[in-house]
Amino acid sequence: MGAMPELSFGQRLKLYRERSGKTRAVLGGLVGRSAEWVKAVETDRILPPRVHMLDRIARALKIDVVVLVGELSDRSAVVNGTEHPALASVRDAVNRYPLSSELPPVPLGQLSERLIAAWRARHQASDHRTVLGALLPDLVRDAQRAALAYEGAERRRAQALLAEVLGLAQMFIAYQPAAELLWRVADRAMVAAQESGDPAALACAGWFLCQVHRDAGDWDTAMAATLDVVSALEARMPDADTNLLALWGALQFEAAYTAARAGEEGRAWRYWDRADRVAQRLPQDFYQQQTSFSRVIMPAHAVTVAVELQKSGEAVRQARRIDPATIPSRPRRARHLIEVARCHDGKGNSEATAMTLRQAYESAPETIRFNGYARQMTLDLLQSGPRSMRNEAHDLALKVGLVA
Repeated sequence: MGAMPELSFGQRLKLYRERSGKTRAVLGGLVGRSAEWVKAVETDRILPPRVHMLDRIARALKIDVVVLVGELSDRSAVVNGTEHPALASVRDAVNRYPLSSELPPVPLGQLSERLIAAWRARHQASDHRTVLGALLPDLVRDAQRAALAYEGAERRRAQALLAEVLGLAQMFIAYQPAAELLWRVADRAMVAAQESGDPAALACAGWFLCQVHRDAGDWDTAMAATLDVVSALEARMPDADTNLLALWGALQFEAAYTAARAGEEGRAWRYWDRADRVAQRLPQDFYQQQTSFSRVIMPAHAVTVAVELQKSGEAVRQARRIDPATIPSRPRRARHLIEVARCHDGKGNSEATAMTLRQAYESAPETIRFNGYARQMTLDLLQSGPRSMRNEAHDLALKVGLVA
């Protein structure tokens, strides 16, 4: 059977799966995913898988991958985009393990100050990936050398700092074609956090690890890993400081996000409620630097849950509860606006979708340029949006990097 460009990828996958006589559970088992993940792909609730997973699916269905993806092969290269110019330098720093401590390590106080400055730049800069790409190679090398050189309590502190540096690296690497590097930094951050014995480092590394599992479609593992960390920290909550409490709340929301991605509506909102109760215990102006968890972020988190559940009307209603300008982090604000754009796109409101994507671009151009959903919506506006919006869609596509 030839290609069927009139069908979405999800519809095409469902057709070939059913033709092969396989249930969603069987196909999921063959490719290492759950039946819920297969359903989400087939109903176009999530973006099509990347190349390596497409190949596994095609092999499981005994069809040529070109037949499965159809025109998607051309579109995916456009939607996924290219890597950031600094990715090679960051990859080299991560991959080069220090093998001796002959050089004197950077003082931990200095390393901590540089890390604080890097987080500040990440939140405040519109070109945050470029800023991080310049800072990360030296930060990674110095943090790895410190974790090797120091002993005792200083070594444990160095391990906590290394875990945090690797979390920052994960934020830079995310949404780029570097899956193996993403897994490497997430795994190594968790090991460093465990070695540190610092509960805040463990909470933060667990938060980052959950995201890698979830974005890979392994929702069961993402949920289990998150709840393991939540359980490990629970006994500390009565005496927790503000930062650790916020990290615990951030983990509760990650459980909500994962449940929503899996289509478990009741469970998703239950965990959102738990996260919200934690947020209300935080000072009004507190903003956790790694996770953005805070009082102000909870309406944005509600938008995320509703969008992932494909409840566009509810997502729009939740979006009215928050002024994006109150989110202090520029990339987090842009991500929120992209999710609001997804709400409008789900309701077929092209004008609102384009307007919100423009706002996201104004907040943080390097967020929208590397976000698959934003690029997909922009491409759809350009190719099939109202004729009256073609010039506007082309201008947006130019800014996002979809056209030259």
